Amino acid sequence: MGGKYRITGDRYPRMSRPRSRRRLMFTAFGSVLALGLVGWGTLQLIDVFSGDSGGQKVRAAHGTGDCERGGKHPDENAKSGRSDSGQSGQGGRTGGKLPKPSQITVNVYNATTRSGLAKDTAKELEKRGFKIGKVGNAPTQYDKKVKATGILLGAPGAGDGAFNVLGTQLTGAQTKNDARDGKDIDLIIGNGFKDLVEQKDANKALAALAKPSPAPSGSPCR
Repeated sequence: MGGKYRITGDRYPRMSRPRSRRRLMFTAFGSVLALGLVGWGTLQLIDVFSGDSGGQKVRAAHGTGDCERGGKHPDENAKSGRSDSGQSGQGGRTGGKLPKPSQITVNVYNATTRSGLAKDTAKELEKRGFKIGKVGNAPTQYDKKVKATGILLGAPGAGDGAFNVLGTQLTGAQTKNDARDGKDIDLIIGNGFKDLVEQKDANKALAALAKPSPAPSGSPCR
């Protein structure tokens, strides 16, 4: 049977099995995933070598501070320790040798309606080593007109160091100069005054003024 096309012998031709559709799908998905990972890695490398954009923060190469690329450097405080608003500062650097409290004569005046405030404040300042001059009510031009903690009033040539030292004893005091010849300073107590700074805190502020921390050599930003 079979004639011309009859199969003889004990070996038969093998028929290849059709490829599974599922296997083809997995192969295609794997290829797409591999291409996606390669593309993502390439973008990361480009981002690393190109750097951040102009307005973003960058980490300095040396140090731990963040730098604002393209921004301005912050303004430095005046070396005299006084802020731009004319208030006495407790943390500013000083350019020269500071006078000791015993070398500063303070006139204490009360510009508030609280009786005995100038006397009590003068006694406390005297305990802290300051010399006390006149004590009483504030002059008419300041009486009941000072809203701040107080005003430190002195001659232009005597104000810098003495203002800094006395300014450690109360916060928020304003500084002014007048035409006096002496080196004494007026402390005019205003309505914002509650009490002197705690003595331990004032001593720390004095120590910081006497030995200010060195200024940084330069900005780590490039």
